Amino acid sequence: MSVIPQNFEDWKVCIEMKCGIPLTLEFAKKRLAVYEDETLAETRRFIKLYGREHLQHIREWFRQIVREEGIKIRF
Repeated sequence: MSVIPQNFEDWKVCIEMKCGIPLTLEFAKKRLAVYEDETLAETRRFIKLYGREHLQHIREWFRQIVREEGIKIRF
């Protein structure tokens, strides 16, 4: 079993339950802005540590949070 989450649900549990970070719309947008800019040192460091494939997963998962939380706010 990998320590790095391999799917959205496991990642969400890891972030919210294990790390205690609420996946709010604001948080997701801020993190997505960082991870979408590969010129930033933080993003380059992420790629070096976890690879581009995992970065793509993280981007997709943050986009999913943005969609889901955006829908909740509209209702």
